[in-house]
Amino acid sequence: MEKVTSRQSRPLSERLPPLILGTATFNTQYVADPLQMPYRRIVSRALELGVTAFDTSPYYGPSEILLGDALAVAQGAGGVARESYAIITKAGRIAPRDIQRSLERLHTPYLDLVYLHDVEFVSASEVLDAVRELRRLPEVRAVGISGFPVLVLCDLAEMVLRETGAPLDAVLSYGHFTVQNRSLARAEVMGVVDDSGSPVRRLQAAGVDVVLNASMLNMGLLTSTGIPPDPETKSGSPLAKWHPSPPALRVACKTLAEKAAAAAAGERLEAVAIRWSLYEWARVGALAGVGIQLPGVQGAATVGGSVMGVTSVDELEETVREWEGVLGSLDFPNNMSAPSESKDRIAGTSRLVREVLWPALGEWQDYSWASPEPGFVNERAVQRSSI
Repeated sequence: MEKVTSRQSRPLSERLPPLILGTATFNTQYVADPLQMPYRRIVSRALELGVTAFDTSPYYGPSEILLGDALAVAQGAGGVARESYAIITKAGRIAPRDIQRSLERLHTPYLDLVYLHDVEFVSASEVLDAVRELRRLPEVRAVGISGFPVLVLCDLAEMVLRETGAPLDAVLSYGHFTVQNRSLARAEVMGVVDDSGSPVRRLQAAGVDVVLNASMLNMGLLTSTGIPPDPETKSGSPLAKWHPSPPALRVACKTLAEKAAAAAAGERLEAVAIRWSLYEWARVGALAGVGIQLPGVQGAATVGGSVMGVTSVDELEETVREWEGVLGSLDFPNNMSAPSESKDRIAGTSRLVREVLWPALGEWQDYSWASPEPGFVNERAVQRSSI
């Protein structure tokens, strides 16, 4: 087994905030022109609200460039210190040697966390080689993996621990802990706490310090407007063409929006889906031992960490309000006098999801599309020691 010496005195779970701004939305996959987004204001407002970590990738179009620009402006205008926030990016789908390019784009001498991006598209041996190389880089303070199929994430996390003797710092799962798809921790959501085969339990057993839940709206699927089932529609939504969901799932999720509005006095599906995921993952991530330590709470309380994606300041502020409501509903040692309306709101959301939305999904509940698609062949040349 290899000996890996930690480059940080504190684990990642003590250095990340529990709510992270994801900038996959700073991309033409989500908006027609990212340059016209208020991206600088989104980032500066996030910092004002205490959202002090940012997740990006060279695979997200101009995201790294826009985020780097916004952070540089925030540093220059407001005297924001680099040490006061965390930058997370990715490598792997783009050649690993592009870490240096990420540093330049993000105007930073170091990266707080680097994931190997979309690990299901490369071989296990490539993942292992890249983890080893990233761990040797002094500019990279923590290493993790991200991808869509949760069982692949589990297999790779177990392999890294077995082959290197040191666990991954983090795993980013997306689209698998939502109102529509609970696969990351289905057993725990349903009240089973000792299922060793549960993906989140496997990741914890593999020594992963932090498991982060991203894409609470399943890449735009769980929204009031929904995604048109016809990819050739002229709806104006960029998601219609590239989103991997089958047409019938898009229709089923559109039905959820109608049922949420009817059952909860006009409640928007986005609000329901974000609130449910934030609360359940805060609870389940902590229960499974893969959460983030919550600053300012007695008893070293932890919560499961989530990554939010927004395209406007209003969406950012709405999500932060939902997060504050989640925190107000949790039973921490010094939080027992939390407003009853916070707990009542969470309880009402839970009933709506369990009694209305889940039954409406039918066969589409916990459905995951294939990634990669059947017939995919990895033609990427293996590049060892090239980071």
